[in-house]
This record gives sequence, structure tokens and C-alpha cells, in this order.
Amino acid sequence: YQYLSRYKREEDLDNFHFIPERTEGTEKECLKLLLEFCGRHNPSWTELSNFTHFLNFQLSKCETSVFCSPAVGRDFQGF
Repeated sequence: YQYLSRYKREEDLDNFHFIPERTEGTEKECLKLLLEFCGRHNPSWTELSNFTHFLNFQLSKCETSVFCSPAVGRDFQGF
């Protein structure tokens, strides 16, 4: 939710780091955002679950990638 809401507001994601302890938004706002970004019209709960698991996996990999680190951020801005 934190990444998707910042992406929707066109905020800089290069300097944003996920904080698991921080609660943002409501359940209703989260579901609305997931439905918007899922890419499926009227998705099932299974499709939403698969989308969130895949997105979480990809974002976790991105957070630990050397290519997305602040050290190379100037060279790969927006990568």
C-alpha cells in the first residue's frame, strides 16, 4: 500500500523505504488501491492475493538490489 499510494501521487520512490511498523490508510483505501492496480476487471480474492504476493516479492527484491541502492541511484535514476 505504501508504495502504490506514493506511486499514484507521483511521489519519488527512489528515496522511499518501506516501514513495516507504519500503518497508513484504511482497509477500504487499501482495497480500492489494490483493485485499481491489479490489472483485472472485478478480480477474485485469489487474484488479489496473487497480485499482492507477487508485488511484495518484486518490491523486496528491488529493495535489496544493488542496482536500486542509493549508491547507484544517480546513474540509474528511476530504475
